[in-house]
Amino acid sequence: MLRLFLLLLLLGAPAALPAPRRRRGAALPTGTYLTRYLRQQVDHFGFDEDLTFQQRYLIADQYWRRDNGPILFYTGNEGDITWFCNNTGFMWDVAEELNAMLVFAEHRYYGESLPFGNESFSDSKHLNYLTSEQALADFAVLIEYLKMTIAGARYSPVIAVGGSYGGMLAAWFRMKYPHVVVGALAASAPIWQFGDLVPCGTYFSIVTNDFRKSGTGCAESIRNSWNAINNLSLTDAGLQWLSNTFLLCSPLRSPQDAVLMKNWLSETWVNLAMVNYPYKADFLQPLPAWPIQEACKFLKDPSLPDKLLLQNVFQAVNLYYNYSGAVSCLDMSETATKNLGQMGWYYQACTEMVMPMCTDGVNDMFEPQKWDFDVLSEECYRLWRVRPRPSWILSMYGGKNISSHSNIIFSNGGLDPWSAGGVTQNISDSLIAIVIPDGAHHLDLRSRNPLDPKSVQQARALEICYMKQWIKQARHSH
Repeated sequence: MLRLFLLLLLLGAPAALPAPRRRRGAALPTGTYLTRYLRQQVDHFGFDEDLTFQQRYLIADQYWRRDNGPILFYTGNEGDITWFCNNTGFMWDVAEELNAMLVFAEHRYYGESLPFGNESFSDSKHLNYLTSEQALADFAVLIEYLKMTIAGARYSPVIAVGGSYGGMLAAWFRMKYPHVVVGALAASAPIWQFGDLVPCGTYFSIVTNDFRKSGTGCAESIRNSWNAINNLSLTDAGLQWLSNTFLLCSPLRSPQDAVLMKNWLSETWVNLAMVNYPYKADFLQPLPAWPIQEACKFLKDPSLPDKLLLQNVFQAVNLYYNYSGAVSCLDMSETATKNLGQMGWYYQACTEMVMPMCTDGVNDMFEPQKWDFDVLSEECYRLWRVRPRPSWILSMYGGKNISSHSNIIFSNGGLDPWSAGGVTQNISDSLIAIVIPDGAHHLDLRSRNPLDPKSVQQARALEICYMKQWIKQARHSH
C-alpha cells in the first residue's frame, strides 16, 4: 500500500511506469527467527484446480510459554516478509512480556511466496489469485497448521498484528476469521479509503499540513515549484538546467519527462510525510529525525524566482535521497526500498484495492488532479487486461458497517496521511481507536526508542493492555 500513491500519478502520466526500485540502506536488527515454508493451495475457493505453492513464514519462540502461550501473528503486506519483520520491533519488544511466539507470514505473490514462480506476474491469468481474500485464507490455514504441529500450541490464543495494508488485513482477518484470531492490532490501516466513505482529498491535505506545520513558507514553496518546473520545461535549455540542478541520472528530454519529474517529487513529499519519525530511521530511505522539519529549512521563501526556488527544492529532495552523502546522482525511478512489491501492488490497486484520491491545489500543495475512475480503469486494462471493481471491498468487508465485530484496535498517527481513511473514533467497547498525534506511518509498530513521543508510548501501553485482556478471555473460554 505504500506504493498506492503511484496509481494516482499514473493518471497524470498514463504511459509511464517507474522502473523497479533499488534497495537503499539496511533493515533494523531484530531477534533470531527461523524461516519455514508451508504448501498452500493456489486457490482456496475453487475445486477445479489443485495447484499449490510454498508460502514463506518466519517464526521466533524464544519467549513463548510452551503451554498454550499466545501467538502474535503478523499479517504480511505487499513486500518481502523479512523486511517487515525487521521493521516491526514492537512485536519483538513485547514478546517476552506476553510470553508470546512471533510468526511473520508472507503475503502470496510477494517476497519468495510466488504461486507460479517467475511466471507469477506474466499475465492476468497467473495473477488471478492475488487477492486479499486468498491471502487471509493462507493465514488461516497457516495458523491451523501451526496449532496442529507445534506441541503445546493447540489452544494458543492468536492475535493478528499488521501495519498499513498489513493492518487492513489484520482487521479483516479478525472480522472474517474470528474463530482463528482472538483480536487484531490494525496500525495505520485505511479500511475506509474506499468508495465515498471519506473525501478523496483528505490524504493530500494531511501531507500538506505536515509540511505547513514544519516550517513557514514550506508548503507554499512546494506549491509554487510546479509552475516553476512547467516554465523551465518549455525549452531545451530549461530541461538541461533542471537535469543538472537536480543531479538526475537520466537527463530530461521533453516536457513529458518533466511531468514524470513532478510525479517523482510528489511521491517524495508523500514518502517524507509517511516516515516523519522523531529519530533517525531507515524505513524507506536513511533519514534524520523529523525529516520534514529538516527539509523545510531549505524551503522558507516561496516568492523566489523560479531557478532559486527550485535550487532550494533540490536541497530538500536531496535530503531524502542522499542523506548519507554517498549518492552521485538522483534516479527518478527510485523512491523507496525494493522490498516493496511494486508490480503486485499495481495489480491489486487495479482490481479490488481501489482507493479514490484527488488534489485541488488549494487545500493541498499539489497540482490539481481529479479522481477519474474511468481513466484508472483504462490504464488497468492496458497494463493487465483487467477492470477494477471499486465497490467489492465494501461488499466483502462491510465498509463502515462493522459494529457487529469485536476485539480490534485501530491505531493511527496524526502525521500519517493514511489516517485519512482510518478509524479514528471508537465504534464500540471492543472496536477501539487510538490516535497518536505525533505519530507518522505505524510508528507504534516500530521498536521502542528513547526519542519516542509520550503519545506513542501511551498508545503501545494501551495496545498491550488490550492484548492481555484478549489473551485472558481466550484462556477462560478453554
